[in-house]
Amino acid sequence: MSLPSSIPATLKAISDQVADLCDGIAPRLVAIQGPRRRSSTGIIWRSGLIVTAQETLEADDDIRITRPDGNQVSASLLGRDPSTDIALLRTEEQPVPPIPFADPSGLRVGHLVLAAGRQPEGVCAALGIVALAGGPWRSLRGGHIARRLHLDLRLDARSEGGAALDSDGKIIGMTVLGPRGRVLVIPSETIEHVAQQLLAHGRIARGYLGLGLQPVRIDQTIADAAGLAEPKGLIVINVDPEGPGQRAGIKQGDVLIRWEAAPLHSVRRVYTLLGPESVGQPITLGLLRAGRQISLTIEIAERSHPQE
Repeated sequence: MSLPSSIPATLKAISDQVADLCDGIAPRLVAIQGPRRRSSTGIIWRSGLIVTAQETLEADDDIRITRPDGNQVSASLLGRDPSTDIALLRTEEQPVPPIPFADPSGLRVGHLVLAAGRQPEGVCAALGIVALAGGPWRSLRGGHIARRLHLDLRLDARSEGGAALDSDGKIIGMTVLGPRGRVLVIPSETIEHVAQQLLAHGRIARGYLGLGLQPVRIDQTIADAAGLAEPKGLIVINVDPEGPGQRAGIKQGDVLIRWEAAPLHSVRRVYTLLGPESVGQPITLGLLRAGRQISLTIEIAERSHPQE
């Protein structure tokens, strides 16, 4: 049984269109090499400025990039934000037109997306579909991501930090590898916001309590008396002598059970609550001290080294 004659023509048209998208994005992609790691990809955001996945940068110095013309030049780190996996590099300026970022809000599950990267040998690409499209979310490190986009494709690790393109060839975000090898897109609006902050300040402010915390189970009788649905809390294992926790009167051995009125069950939850907007805010912590419930007010400080 032969295929209808129109099918090969349609496949060729799709194939040519995808190849044209690769050709169109190629001048915006660079390969990034460090002293002791595999290469990764960066996107030329503005003249002399490159956005990439911060997780691929093991060190802040000795960074080399391979430009689209094949030449290698050095780059320096302007700033990184582990909470959104975005880093900003500076290199020698070359005139480039404004980047064609697109609003990804119109993407639906099933839409085709092209993931484009650059290896030292040249451009590489993978074609897949949007597997999940959702609203805003918090990363494991507490970063605010404007929307959740998962792609169903196999991403070469050297393409991490590269561009995700819609069917019009517009950049909708940056591809990164998430937990269990899942391919995520850091959306364009998050990149714009974070890159602007890194350019202006070299960092993204993060909240700081000055407390080392570890999950702990609480005696059921004490948990019932405290009105906790689950007998869980976070025990304070150390206190920064210069931190806000010390100033608020929190002691080693205290067990945090509430942030304002909400129960605290995990350290990850604390990270999500210590976003940029938390800095300078007073909050009330409910805790257990020697089995007795007390409340203390703490003013959240800014972490001195948010890149760590």
